[in-house]
Amino acid sequence: MQKILWKGAISFGLVHIPVRLYAAETSHGLDLTMLDRRDFWPIGYTRVNKRTGKEVDWENIAKAYEYESEQFVVLTDEDIKRANVKATQTIDIQAFVDAREMPITYYARPYYVTPDRGGDKVYGLLRETLRRSGRIAIAQFVLRTKQYLAALLPQYDVIVLDTLRYADQIRPAEFELPKSDLKHAGVTAKEVEMAMVLVDGMTEKWNPGQFHNTFKEDVLTLVQKKVKANQSKTITEPDTATAPARRDNVVDLMALLRQSIHAKTGKLAAETAREPATPVRSRTQGGKAPRRSAASSSSKTTSAKSGASLTRTTGSRERRASK
Repeated sequence: MQKILWKGAISFGLVHIPVRLYAAETSHGLDLTMLDRRDFWPIGYTRVNKRTGKEVDWENIAKAYEYESEQFVVLTDEDIKRANVKATQTIDIQAFVDAREMPITYYARPYYVTPDRGGDKVYGLLRETLRRSGRIAIAQFVLRTKQYLAALLPQYDVIVLDTLRYADQIRPAEFELPKSDLKHAGVTAKEVEMAMVLVDGMTEKWNPGQFHNTFKEDVLTLVQKKVKANQSKTITEPDTATAPARRDNVVDLMALLRQSIHAKTGKLAAETAREPATPVRSRTQGGKAPRRSAASSSSKTTSAKSGASLTRTTGSRERRASK
């Protein structure tokens, strides 16, 4: 039985839905113990009274707010609750927005919301309204000692509450990036067409069960090898020789796309083999994409005409891309 993290009500307008909140994620990371590398004994962390230097048991620990240097106000969970009863007991819906307008950088952590006693009907009403409208509910609520912005959205039969980052927590993407139009990005319509063929070949139904944490398994395999080789206390230093060799900044993108399609589909379209290579120079080293000569443009036009059979498999994508 999952532990209830929070109990209260969803509120929008005059409607109140009694609900319970549960964690929707679990961690499967490696649980590593800190050791003193001089004798490989575990390092312990203790709660120490800074005045006496003695360890303090959990039952004797109180939480407090330091309003001046070394001056504190002790706050219990009940104090925090009484400061704003509504905020601590209500998921207060502020607005409804189109789900497609929410950037993924705002989503932080998911929770399951289930109806509490007497809330089934109104819970179902909110879930179906969100599903049919294509909108998500934006709300605020307090969990423990922190107020969160959150999104409520339907997932199958359950409503998921996903905490959101506030706008001032999102860093702007101030990087040098390829521009959206193909010309300035140095990408050709034919390269987009080939990439679309590769995407089509790799498209499948979402099946989360097929993915698992292979990195953790690899580390645990290494642990077993060290144990069998009696190297349990051997410290492996970084190996700089394993760093990947630096590649030239000119890439034959069409050749890479052809190889990728061949690896995924087991076949290589004959018409793509006649496409001349289009080097793309990385802009990270100050290089610019080379201009195509008139002869190369003419050759590309001829090649595009000869590759008409490829466009039949993908409809009018090339016409849209060239625009």
